[in-house]
Amino acid sequence: MSLVFLSALLSVVTASAPIQVVIGETTITVEVADDPRERQQGLMGRSSLPPDHGMLFVYSDEKVRSFWMKNTPLPLSVAFINRLGQVVRLADLTPHETRPVSSEVPAMYALEMRRGWFKDHKVVVGQPIAGLPTP
Repeated sequence: MSLVFLSALLSVVTASAPIQVVIGETTITVEVADDPRERQQGLMGRSSLPPDHGMLFVYSDEKVRSFWMKNTPLPLSVAFINRLGQVVRLADLTPHETRPVSSEVPAMYALEMRRGWFKDHKVVVGQPIAGLPTP
């Protein structure tokens, strides 16, 4: 194996092993981004997600969060979630948009799914999400 290839392989940022969380009656599979490099990479460069799959961003504290879509061609929706596991805000994200979208209220988690997933599954503010990892 060449040193260049090995270096490139080691520099690839991947999220932690996928887990399952439950929203209403639906179980979804999420990649967990729980360190700064994973959160910075997010879903950049991805052009698709399998059905009922997303990315869960996990933080060690609860505060107002902001997300943008630089280098992300995939249309997404985000659910900001507080420390109690309740959805506190839902928003759509525009591909390649560099203007941040704020949680507006403190959040400890953010869950990105394909655009429209939360609406299609009738997820609302205040709804609990089960199975969230402890930060």
